[in-house]
Amino acid sequence: MAKDENLPLFATKLAKGRILFQFYSLLIFVGICFIFVYRLSHIPAKKEPGRWAWMGLFFSELWFSFYWFVTTVVRWNPIYRNTFKDRLSHRYEKALPGIDIFVCTADPVIEPPVMVISTVLSVMAYDYPPEKLSVYLSDDGGSDLTFYAMLEASRFSKIWLPFCKKFKVEPRSPEAYFRTAVEPLGEPVMAKDWSTVKLYEDMKKRIENTTKLGRISEEISKEHKGFNEWIFVASRRDHQTILQILIDGRESEAMDIQGQTLPTLVYLSREKRPRYHHHFKAGAMNALIRVSSRISNSPIILNVDCDMYSNNSMSVRDALCFFMDEEKGNEVGFVQFPQAFENLTKNDVYSSSLNVLMELEMPGFDGNGGPCYIGTGCFHRRETLSGQKYSKIYKADWKRWINRSVEDSTSVLEETCKVLASCSYEENTQWGKEIGLKYDCAVEDVLTGIAMQCRGWRSIYFTPERKGFLGVAPTTLLQSLVQHKRWSEGDFHIFASRHCPFVLGYKKIPLKLQLTYCMNLLWAANCLATLYYVIVPSLCLLRGISLFPEITNSWVLAFVFVIIVHRAYSLGEFVWFGGTFKGWWNDQRMWLYKRTTSYFFGFLDYILKRLGFTNSAFVITTKVAGDDVSQRYEQEVMEFGTSSPMFTILATLALLNAICFVSGLKRVIADVETLVWEKFALHILLCGLLVFINLPIYQGLFFRKDVASLPTSVTYQSTMFALLACAIAVY
Repeated sequence: MAKDENLPLFATKLAKGRILFQFYSLLIFVGICFIFVYRLSHIPAKKEPGRWAWMGLFFSELWFSFYWFVTTVVRWNPIYRNTFKDRLSHRYEKALPGIDIFVCTADPVIEPPVMVISTVLSVMAYDYPPEKLSVYLSDDGGSDLTFYAMLEASRFSKIWLPFCKKFKVEPRSPEAYFRTAVEPLGEPVMAKDWSTVKLYEDMKKRIENTTKLGRISEEISKEHKGFNEWIFVASRRDHQTILQILIDGRESEAMDIQGQTLPTLVYLSREKRPRYHHHFKAGAMNALIRVSSRISNSPIILNVDCDMYSNNSMSVRDALCFFMDEEKGNEVGFVQFPQAFENLTKNDVYSSSLNVLMELEMPGFDGNGGPCYIGTGCFHRRETLSGQKYSKIYKADWKRWINRSVEDSTSVLEETCKVLASCSYEENTQWGKEIGLKYDCAVEDVLTGIAMQCRGWRSIYFTPERKGFLGVAPTTLLQSLVQHKRWSEGDFHIFASRHCPFVLGYKKIPLKLQLTYCMNLLWAANCLATLYYVIVPSLCLLRGISLFPEITNSWVLAFVFVIIVHRAYSLGEFVWFGGTFKGWWNDQRMWLYKRTTSYFFGFLDYILKRLGFTNSAFVITTKVAGDDVSQRYEQEVMEFGTSSPMFTILATLALLNAICFVSGLKRVIADVETLVWEKFALHILLCGLLVFINLPIYQGLFFRKDVASLPTSVTYQSTMFALLACAIAVY
């Protein structure tokens, strides 16, 4: 027994097969060196045509090589964790700490109340002592419709939670569970309870009908005193703090149908006034940190997006294995779970799965010093969010948190906590700077994570066998591109500021972790080299200028070797982590689309903001889609359907390469006797590859007639721009 007391609560293991990766990296490095030797030894003379194009291509390849080096650093030493929850239960079952769970929503139209409460119910139903769970919803939309849904959820939880625990239901989101569950006709015990929990469908219908109506009926408004708060609401951007404790876990009435205690459930819509900046999600999280410190003040905080429901009821216990480990637990600041999605198609048409990122690169982060904080599915130690620095003498006192109790009544707590979520509370304080989540950045999560690591805290990345959380991936191309535009802009803002890991993290975090962060922080900067490689070689083919070695020249082997080996390894890696060949091809397409549009506009917006021409704006990715959009998504038909500068760029590049490809083939056929094809073989290969990868664009421009095709205006604009570019290149 004593021996068991000394065993760790988690184990760390190195990834297998790294020798193969290291050998592959060495081969690519040698190939890159030969390419650079060729570039430097074959620079065109000063007056020779194509000199500047050659130099530009060389600098683009330098950038690609640097970025390849960064990704190699990330992938060099990935580590994986596994937990021992049985040991945790054996030692600490009666002394488990409280958990505060934050769920954030911002718009009842884009993020429907039914989806929000499914997430809320899923985290209320964790396999954990309910009296130690407190769930907080931050409603930045200030919607009485969302409040009504929460009220319904508080009632349904009395039925749902005991059902989940009695039959060990997974997942514990009612929406996700009933989507796939089959009525247990052959199990009389479960069938009896089944008819009760199916009341969820009635509740769902009531909420959806009220949401469609767009207002709360007079009858519903009499059901709870909280609806009176909306009498004083001018608009979603101009209202007082609305705080309602829907379930107070301390009260004797807070019981489910089996007499077990229910988790505390709190609705919060922080105060908003036009003259105050509300700082988007970061501001909402900071308000929750303050309010929860007064109501429950649990030592561990989990935050999830409203579409990211709990898919694994044991996630809390998994996270505690890291925080409560006797040897290494005290240094752990946060535990990050992977971001995964439930609505992915077989071949992942928009490359939303992030499988390689989550299954390989994030463990690489962990191996180099700790993963970044990605804004959802993350367990935090409360002290880290309060700005506290790690000290080697720090030791968590779990008993201090367990013995703490609040004497105030529910109504008193509701009133006294409102000031903590007021607009003026943060004035002349360190909130958003040294305390809480960081402000003034589109990716406040990444910035906050870096700051925590620089204060000495260790972060952990954990991938359980059963995904901890499942969310909703974008179902249209534009949604995906806009989402990545915001991420890339925010990441580049960090890199170009005093919060850059090389500056803020100097002598505070390992150099390899500083380099690792560059993989994401330099997404936006990738646009320049990619756009150059997509445009210039094609135009040079049109003009008859060669930028690559002839096919009979031995130098061509270096280019061919790097291309084949690099892409072959990429394909093998993608398939290894659960993808398909077509999924990999879709991933290559989205890689190109994101670099030439999302990252370009992210980079451009950052420059314009630095010059004072634009302001920050937070764009919420819609979590719902119409039936026709969903049908095309499931059929893996690319969705356009609207005019956008991003689509104009994609279409222009696609048409430009098509024109240059046809021109190149024409040149080869016309001059077949002079063996022109030997000179332009790599040009034609590159151009043809770009044409092939852009087939969905051509279909959207010329062949599709549905509402999701590219608009006529985009066709006209892109054709004009492509012809203009070709004309300038030729003449």
